[in-house]
Amino acid sequence: MLPQVSPSQFDDWLAAHGAGPSRPVLLDVREPWEVAQAHVRGDGQADRFELRCIPMGEIPSRLQELDPDQPIACLCHHGARSMNVAVYLLNNGFENVANITGGIDAWSRERDAGVPRY
Repeated sequence: MLPQVSPSQFDDWLAAHGAGPSRPVLLDVREPWEVAQAHVRGDGQADRFELRCIPMGEIPSRLQELDPDQPIACLCHHGARSMNVAVYLLNNGFENVANITGGIDAWSRERDAGVPRY
């Protein structure tokens, strides 16, 4: 079962997964133009998680850039692409993976109104 984490639950997810030897990863799987338009802002949390941006289509060829031992929460625009990437990661040996439901759009509505909606 793939855990679903709403943006408003992200701090709880971090607290549950941030005690290990490596920081959790927020993996943004949108295209570069989308990330340029709207992105997660650290808001002083850079020490709590690592933000990585790898477009969905590049995940298979860049899989070695991700550590299977790090907890990973996947993010996209509305949650569909990130769900696909999360399932792909689970099928390729990653055990601690979650999907951010609603994507960056929900992030803007629930967590940080300063993130533009598109």
